[in-house]
Amino acid sequence: MARETSIKNKFSTGLTYRFGKKMKMSFRPIGLALLIIAFYCPVQAQEYTFEKKIPVPGDGGYDYMAIDEVNNHLFVSHGTAFNVIDLATEQPIGIIDGMKGVHGVAIVNEVNKGFISDGKADAVVVFDLTSFKTIKTIPLSSNDPDGIIYDPFSKKVFVFNGDGKSTIAINTQTLEEEKKIDLGGGPEFAVSNGKGLIYNNIEDMNVIKVIDTKTFTVKASYPLAPCGGPTGLAFDAGNQRLFTGCRTNKGLSVLNASTGKVITTLPIGAGVDAVIYDAAHKLIFVSNGDGTATIIQQQSADEYKVIQSLTTTQRAKTMAFDKKTRKIYFSAPQFEPGTRKIIPGTFAVWVYKPA
Repeated sequence: MARETSIKNKFSTGLTYRFGKKMKMSFRPIGLALLIIAFYCPVQAQEYTFEKKIPVPGDGGYDYMAIDEVNNHLFVSHGTAFNVIDLATEQPIGIIDGMKGVHGVAIVNEVNKGFISDGKADAVVVFDLTSFKTIKTIPLSSNDPDGIIYDPFSKKVFVFNGDGKSTIAINTQTLEEEKKIDLGGGPEFAVSNGKGLIYNNIEDMNVIKVIDTKTFTVKASYPLAPCGGPTGLAFDAGNQRLFTGCRTNKGLSVLNASTGKVITTLPIGAGVDAVIYDAAHKLIFVSNGDGTATIIQQQSADEYKVIQSLTTTQRAKTMAFDKKTRKIYFSAPQFEPGTRKIIPGTFAVWVYKPA
């Protein structure tokens, strides 16, 4: 049977598309215009704005932050302790103290325990996630424990030792050191892909080491040029992309996690430390020590655009992201102008939210 196809443009009455005698579709000009706009113009991400400061007692140094999503708590590294903030009230509710110089914390809800890297004690301190009471101190066979993460595949905590140039796996059941892996350089942030691999920035070698948590070996080493001095690291599991923050060249490099290929490098602020990926909204947050946070929109797996340079506060270099509220939390004290001297009583968590 022969089919007749005709297209008639009638701007006074709309557009008529006719395919044979059985199908007829009509669009008014305004409706068609809206359809075209919706198709070609993606929704723009909201900009972030300052909301409040949460005063935190004490005047010690500061480093990593982490959120316990199950108990809705924010853990803030602070000198010889970790302060705990209830995210429902955004008020301090507890403290884990008595350590020598803390860095990071790994949250393991499966066993209701947190694991703190006590850098000056060459130890990992285990505590209860609900009572905040210390359970055990685990001495390490390496020195300067810094970054620390939980790998859900192996069900082990991995602590990364800066001066020791190694990572140590800790058994979350026995609370004992299980295996030490030499990394050949000073490790910084690390992320797990949840399937048996850990990616770890090696700051003084400008590479990412790929650690196999099944065999406790380094599987690969990814060169990061033009990235120099890699610190913060985040992972996009859906697209298999790594986002590494680089201090030397003030850039965020995007890598293919499967091949190690550097896809692109975007400009960021100075003194980067942490990097976070918001998978739900395709945003990358980069906290910089120069008092800014760079916010990047992921347009596709290989396309990225800087959409905001958020003003934070001087040396607010680490952060945490709440997936439920989409708020970003930074920690920092105030400093005497032109110095690195902390003004007593000024340490706080700075809160930013989507406008």
